[in-house]
Amino acid sequence: MALMDFIKKQFIDVIQWTEEGDGTLAWRFPMRDMEIQNGAMLTVRESQMAMIVNEGKVADVFGPGLHKLTTQNIPLLTNLKNWDKLFESPFKTDVYFFSTRQQLDAKWGTPQPITIRDKDFGAVRLRAFGNYNFRLADPKLFHTEISGTRDTYMAEELDGQLRGLVLQNISNAIAGSGIPFLDLAANQSMFAQALVKALEGEFAKIGLKLDGMTVQNVSLPEELQKILDQKIGMGMVGNDMGKFMQYQAAQAIPKFAEGAGGGSGIAGDAMGMGAGLAMGQIMAQNLQAGLQGAGAASAQAAAAAVGVKPDDVMGMLEKLGDLKAKGILTEEEFSAKKAELLKKLV
Repeated sequence: MALMDFIKKQFIDVIQWTEEGDGTLAWRFPMRDMEIQNGAMLTVRESQMAMIVNEGKVADVFGPGLHKLTTQNIPLLTNLKNWDKLFESPFKTDVYFFSTRQQLDAKWGTPQPITIRDKDFGAVRLRAFGNYNFRLADPKLFHTEISGTRDTYMAEELDGQLRGLVLQNISNAIAGSGIPFLDLAANQSMFAQALVKALEGEFAKIGLKLDGMTVQNVSLPEELQKILDQKIGMGMVGNDMGKFMQYQAAQAIPKFAEGAGGGSGIAGDAMGMGAGLAMGQIMAQNLQAGLQGAGAASAQAAAAAVGVKPDDVMGMLEKLGDLKAKGILTEEEFSAKKAELLKKLV
């Protein structure tokens, strides 16, 4: 039986791989006793590479094409010299095939919010997810670092490692890009480009090439999203204190309506907004007077006659101080609004 096996394996002279199914990155050609016949033909197709490992060391890497193999391992001569060992040659040669086509739609995401430093908001916690495409670019490095001597290595076995690399480099990518969070959220392609730049070197260390990445969503925790909404609203009104009062009043009206007749917490919020509502009414009266042609001078006189109580001003200063502490107002914005309020006491 051993003699027949020995004779049969001498006629194996075509070595090739046709992939079956998706996701196979590395595959070892199943040769009898791991021996290659001298002069055997190796067929490597497009989207593949092959590697010969002779006597435990990588001998050569082959790209697409037809290759004639000549090795130190000559089966006929070697086996005849080792007849007492049942024709088992001590010189072993492996042939590995690698798929170099793109591996598509690999997923990544943040299971928990991650903290990044932003030049506009300071520390920000965000969530993000998307997908990426990669391919095997360096068979020798991938073989020595990842797949080793296994018969088959699948792309899905890399999922956890690659997702970890993405998460590890998100903060570095954003910090290195210098892109503010608001721009990242509005232009997700900029975020993806920053991630690719940060990850290319990490993928190359294990023989992979990152071909592309998409960011499908960037979001903040709910409590930070509310603060961001307020910041956006403040950006729309600028340094106009009248518009700021109207904005604050508009924000408070729905809460007051929901809590009318309810607990003291809502009532306290409504009282805290009293000064803002008063200022909003003054601005509304001025606007109505202007539309009716009453004249700018008479409208200003009416507003001055109403006056602003010191307690109202102090309440508004406290409220502005809270907004600054939460990061909604910058120091410059707070100082400008503080000066404008203090002028009303003169």
